[in-house]
Parts: sequence; C-alpha cells; structure tokens
Amino acid sequence: MLRVLVPLAVLKGETVSPGLMKLLSTLDVTVLGYYVPPDQTSAEQARNQFGERAKSSLDDIVQEFQQTGGDADYHLVFTHDRQQTIHRVAEEIDARAIVTTGATGNVDRLLVSLSGNVDVERILSFVSELVAEREIGVTLLAVSSRAEDGESRLKNAASRLSSEGLDVETVAKAGSAFDAITGTIEGHDAVVLGEKAPSLTSLIFGDETDRIASTTVGPVLVVRSKRTAHSR
Repeated sequence: MLRVLVPLAVLKGETVSPGLMKLLSTLDVTVLGYYVPPDQTSAEQARNQFGERAKSSLDDIVQEFQQTGGDADYHLVFTHDRQQTIHRVAEEIDARAIVTTGATGNVDRLLVSLSGNVDVERILSFVSELVAEREIGVTLLAVSSRAEDGESRLKNAASRLSSEGLDVETVAKAGSAFDAITGTIEGHDAVVLGEKAPSLTSLIFGDETDRIASTTVGPVLVVRSKRTAHSR
C-alpha cells in the first residue's frame, strides 16, 4: 500500500480534518509532527520542554485515523529547518505524496493537475489507489500555452482511469497552472498535483502554500517524482 506524509505544526494546534482522514483511509499514513523552536532554543531543549505534550497530541491524531479504518503512525521532530526535515522524512519512509492539510468535509470530487513536467503515470497510479472503489469523482486538468495542447494527455489519462471504473471529467486550459487550479477549484474538495508542476515548486514549503490553501481551502496532495522519491 502507498504511504503518504502529513506534516503538522502539532504544537500550534494544527490537526487533520475528518474529511481528509477519511480520504486517506485507503493509504498508509505517517503524520510528521514538527516544531520549529526559536533560534536561541536548541531542538533538544524544545523536545525536553514540549515533547510529552506533542506526543499526546500525535497519539490522539493517529487514533482518529485508525478509527476511520486507516493505518497511521507518527514521527515527532524538533527542527530549525522545516523544509529539509520534511524532505528527509519523506525520503526515509518512501512517501508517495506529501499532504498539505486543509479543512474539508466528505471528499466527493478531486481536482487532479497533469500540467507541466510531471510523471503522469505516477500521479494516475496514486489517484487510482487513493480513490479505490469509492464514489469519488475526478477532474483531470491540463494547462499549457494553448488549451488544445493538453487534450491528448487528458484523453489518455481519462481513458486509463475510466477503465478502472472511476468517474472522470477533463478540463484543458491555457495560462499559468496556479491560475488554472484556483479558477477550477470550485466544486472540488481536494487537489492532487505532481511535484514538478510549473509555478508550484514551492507549494509545500513557500508562500504558494498559503496562496493555494487560502484559495482552495481544502487539502493539497503533492505526488513526489520518482527521481526525488529515490534520490538517496
């Protein structure tokens, strides 16, 4: 079964919505509880001060995942480099995707971007296992300089998922990937992206995270590229 990494600023009260827990119940989940201490505080000092409280919160979150029928565990880290830590743990556990949390109820439809230099087959395989046999619809989005340029990619991808019994729609747009996603998100409960999507390279770690999150509200699942996932 595929594994996903869910980073949480656990000591800031960040948690996982019931809808996201239910969505991820077909996958193995590792919750990465992290805390970035002030510069003058060492990671060891922070762990000694806050470790037990963080563990208690993570235990509760894992238990909630298990109550939805999923399989979950957690890692707790105190670090001054959030980005590096997330990459490191994702590599260690061979996570197929990294999940940026967002509030959501039941997930009825996913928006899946196939734009840019992404591994389409890897994304489709992930979506197929994520949805499994549930009644979750999928909208495939391709963005290029001309809308018609993405139609062939969409046709083949839709055929692949439809053959597995998924409810699939397609949307081709021109322009930037970010604008296309935010302009198409209405009616969708979560977004799936490839790690190499244009204009989204800082999605997990930079200002784009806040921009996407504030626009989509719902969770964003970033499928790691095969090269990154095995670049030890």
